[in-house]
Amino acid sequence: MSQEILINVTPRETRVALVENGVLQEIQLERARRRGLVGNIYQGVVSRVLPGMQAAFVDAGLDRTAFLHVSDIQRPEGGEPPPITELVREQQAVLVQVIKDPIGSKGARLTTQITIPSRYLVLTPGSPGVGVSTRIEDEEERRRLRELTAALCPDDEWGLILRTAAEGVGEEPLKADRDFLLRLWDAIRRRGEGAVPGTLVHEDLPLVLRALRDLAGREVERVRIDSGEACRRVESFCASFLPQLEGRVEHYTGERPIFDLYGVEDELRRALERKVALKSGGYIVVDQTEAMTTIDVNTGAFVGRRNLEETIFKTNLEAAQTIARQLRLRNLGGIIIVDFIDMADPEHRRQVLRALEKAVEGDYARTRIGTVSALGLVEMTRKRTRESLEYMLCEPCPTCGGRGTVKTVETVVYEIFREILREVRQFEAERLMVLAAPEVVEQLLDEESAGLAQLEAFIERPIELRVESAYSQDQFDVIPV
Repeated sequence: MSQEILINVTPRETRVALVENGVLQEIQLERARRRGLVGNIYQGVVSRVLPGMQAAFVDAGLDRTAFLHVSDIQRPEGGEPPPITELVREQQAVLVQVIKDPIGSKGARLTTQITIPSRYLVLTPGSPGVGVSTRIEDEEERRRLRELTAALCPDDEWGLILRTAAEGVGEEPLKADRDFLLRLWDAIRRRGEGAVPGTLVHEDLPLVLRALRDLAGREVERVRIDSGEACRRVESFCASFLPQLEGRVEHYTGERPIFDLYGVEDELRRALERKVALKSGGYIVVDQTEAMTTIDVNTGAFVGRRNLEETIFKTNLEAAQTIARQLRLRNLGGIIIVDFIDMADPEHRRQVLRALEKAVEGDYARTRIGTVSALGLVEMTRKRTRESLEYMLCEPCPTCGGRGTVKTVETVVYEIFREILREVRQFEAERLMVLAAPEVVEQLLDEESAGLAQLEAFIERPIELRVESAYSQDQFDVIPV
């Protein structure tokens, strides 16, 4: 698998794209006005404890109070957490880390279980022990890394987790990472002790460097950056922390924008559409709501060559690959319901589910997939830490308010008729003026002209029509004159 990381830098926005075998797989963006908060560490103060929810609200100096659940509070012992009132109290100062950005109307989610990542390791202050990334599947390699790291981790006040990038790495790089993390944690702890509540104690790396730290694996053949300043910064960062990328970082100076060159802009545009076409002629429909995301699979124009069951099976297999990519590309998280086309053959259902499981293996976000329900639905969850691509780039339509539909012209016309009758009963007026969108006025003068004439005769008053180009289709005013 060949990977490239493309970085587009402008004064107010940075975008990072991961391309695998020429196909866009993931996009991350950061804007100067809305930088991500995940990984940041704050000195906060508990503003309210909610025993019924086993949670607390914490003022960490953010726009909204943040949420701290009892399961995210550091405890020396394991097992079931005690009541939250035994762990925190109002006005108590707490050192917290953001684990979920504010999403929609919800504030950030916090934890007191601090984790500090480097290239190969994650330091876990207060949580002793050694862990190994589940993406490292070779049991012999897992044992080697665990034994190697256990020798580097004698302290019972902190622990280490080996990241996927640590696979095949020797003792010296791991030891250097550990020493760096311990120095960083010591500085964070000292800053936190003297900080007033609401202070940012430690800020995670900017997107350009954070993306390299998290995305750059052995498969990355090239990193192309269209900013000279950012390129120099990345080269310096790689020299210190990502030596395997030295010589692979390139300053792109072409006249054509780098995202246009790789077709990323077109992919971004398509990632904001509901309907995603499959190569076979079928398609999937993605609908994102606050509670969950639903994905519907359809055969569309695909008729197959053999029989209906085979056509459905082929479409579902292709959809499984597309769904995995769309989840990652759109950064969809939380509960996801997939409605595959019904399959009569149990073996076909098993193979489609296996294809979906295999397709999400390359996703950096933790994903869990359930079985196929009796209704043919597949329930899955994907860890959500940032807002989805749609929420970052779009806002609800001012015309439909996010419903995705508007009232028909005919419906609006009949609403106008009812409003006219309502106004006549309430106000004394010589005539009535209707202000409406062009298409509504056109309908009143054309197809509904007879109805308008009958209404004038009934109320015994003239009705004037005026076009308001700024009005949306379902917006109108009836004014007694």
